Amino acid sequence: MSDSLKVQPHHLERGAYLYIRQSSMRQVLENVESTKRQYALRSRAISLGWHEDQIIVIDSDQGESGASASWREGFQRLVTDVGMGHAGIVMGLEVSRLARNSADWHRLLEICALADTLILDEDGIYEPTNFNDRLLLGLKGTMSEAELHVLKARLRGGILNKVRRGEYRCPLPTGFAYDEAGNVVLDPDAQIRQTIAYFFETFLRVGSACQTVKVFRKEGLCFPSRRLGGTTVFQPLTASSAMRVLNNPRYAGVYVYGRRRYRRAADGSKKVHRKREYSEWLACIPNAHPGYISWEQHQQNLKLLATNGRGYELARVSPPREGVALLQGRAVCGRCGRHFRVRYVSRRGKREAWYVCDRANATLGWPNCQSIAGQAVDEAIGTLVAERMTPAAVELALEIRREIEARHEEADQLRCRAIERAQIEADLAQRRFMLVDPSNRLVADTLEAEWNDKLRALAQVREERERGRQQDQLVVDDTIRQRLVVMTTDFNKLWNDPCTANRERKRLLAYIIEDATLIKLPMEGITNIHVRFKGGKTETLTTLNPKSSAQQIKTPTTIVELVNKLQDDHIYSEIADILNQQGLRPGGSARPGRSSTRFTTRRVVYLVHRYALRSRYDRLRDRGMLTAAEAAACLHIHEATVIRWAEYGLITRHAYNAHAYLYEVPDSNLPAKHSSRWHPLVERAAALKTTKESKPSDLIEGGAV
Repeated sequence: MSDSLKVQPHHLERGAYLYIRQSSMRQVLENVESTKRQYALRSRAISLGWHEDQIIVIDSDQGESGASASWREGFQRLVTDVGMGHAGIVMGLEVSRLARNSADWHRLLEICALADTLILDEDGIYEPTNFNDRLLLGLKGTMSEAELHVLKARLRGGILNKVRRGEYRCPLPTGFAYDEAGNVVLDPDAQIRQTIAYFFETFLRVGSACQTVKVFRKEGLCFPSRRLGGTTVFQPLTASSAMRVLNNPRYAGVYVYGRRRYRRAADGSKKVHRKREYSEWLACIPNAHPGYISWEQHQQNLKLLATNGRGYELARVSPPREGVALLQGRAVCGRCGRHFRVRYVSRRGKREAWYVCDRANATLGWPNCQSIAGQAVDEAIGTLVAERMTPAAVELALEIRREIEARHEEADQLRCRAIERAQIEADLAQRRFMLVDPSNRLVADTLEAEWNDKLRALAQVREERERGRQQDQLVVDDTIRQRLVVMTTDFNKLWNDPCTANRERKRLLAYIIEDATLIKLPMEGITNIHVRFKGGKTETLTTLNPKSSAQQIKTPTTIVELVNKLQDDHIYSEIADILNQQGLRPGGSARPGRSSTRFTTRRVVYLVHRYALRSRYDRLRDRGMLTAAEAAACLHIHEATVIRWAEYGLITRHAYNAHAYLYEVPDSNLPAKHSSRWHPLVERAAALKTTKESKPSDLIEGGAV
């Protein structure tokens, strides 16, 4: 069918859309003939019957790649207008101008077929509803996509060829730059070089990226960061920045390429699909350029980072932290073989360390293997280390002191570099202000404000340096330095000195002990510690398990035995007074945060009932003591008379509590018909009558004598 016959009146009633695109801005500027040929398609539309005012030119995608329609606003507008039935014909110099992606191209064909819209290129007019035309357009789209693949393959082949030789110029990380010859060199800025070198030294010392960030924050240091424009700014170090620097092989002087695999997302953006393994890197050339660390040190850093991240692995020795647990990362469970976790609990106003083996509980729901209090274990380990310390380890303590001093000097040098940078910027702002015409106040005021800002920044940096120096002097001043020198002759003093940080103790311990296996024996109340030294020698220690809360408030057995003995001759109140006079205290009275308590009658009664001691009443009954009623029946007198006789000492009575007594009758086997007047007690009563001038009726009830 002729091209003119494909154009129908209903096509001419709608607009003619001309889509113009170049793949890059360089092509837009240099390949001007291609642009002219695309604009010349307007004459084709006019010759086919469209008026000039009906021709709509879409050229907003100049300099955009046709690999995807996600970022091409002009193409999206074209598809929208076609779908709404506004377009009678879509014009493009060739299919590759409209799309180099089969999905986008076939989507446009489908919409054009539904809207009955024609497609025009340099070869002719096509009707998407016609099978032959659609087949030809689909073939052209496939060839256009294949052409893009061939072009990319050629370019990538050249890039990979240069990559294998290490000549392909990649964006360099902060701390490196290209010289005039194109070689990679260290950044000429001394502050940047020294800061990065100090970063790696700090990581080697503390062994953790997060701890390195804390050191920089504590010392008030900033880390260089390169922005898109090529300028370098100093800002606080973050954990992500620290990890990025530690994982980058370029800092070890290694030329690398292809460490990551990228893929296009649905929105057309380029995202990291996954990281390649070391063996899959496209290029890895050691010693290709100067570095801040060696390749071997970089490998050790990666292993240390991997070890820090494996929280559930068996063999894990984490970097020393601030906690008091000496065997952090070195305590091994004697039952399952896993490493203990360290848990800190706040009790009785202080933090206590516990070695807990709970990995089986977290993964399988099983009970914890062991839970061991850390204080007794740490004390035993500290005593062992202090006793077995060699002169070489004492020299190590001195080396640590020198390392602290050197670290402070390095931090002060970095602060001085920051002052020099701020001074240079202030001088530059001053020169700019001095060169401006004073009458041009608009520019002069701006430059003066900039100069003042630089001066304030300079003053702030100087204040930070002075504050940092004062803090360093507080950490290691002359007095502390002399004391450390004296204490190195006696390592036990150095180890137990409160000023010695827990982190330093753990670092010293790491040079001596490989690990320690802990086995808790609850029945015996002890914990066995099998220590394995670095040289392979082993030693076994035994510590007592701390008492539980119930055991700490339990009354000692000696006090219970004493109460049991005192009940033979004393009542509860008297026993309480005797215990208090001897300075004894009930269980739980000496707990921290609780005032000391004394024994009371109720506490003695509680002990008697709690430990099932025989009561004083039962003890007196076993000795033949009688109640008042029983004594009155034996003596053939009234109970009141028994009480009165006991008051006058005629009968011996024994108290079994504060208000009750049992009576001791000398001869309770009197004949039943024996007259009470002949009883010896009657004679004693008569004697008392004469002595005390009492009436017999005061002693004996009427009719008793």
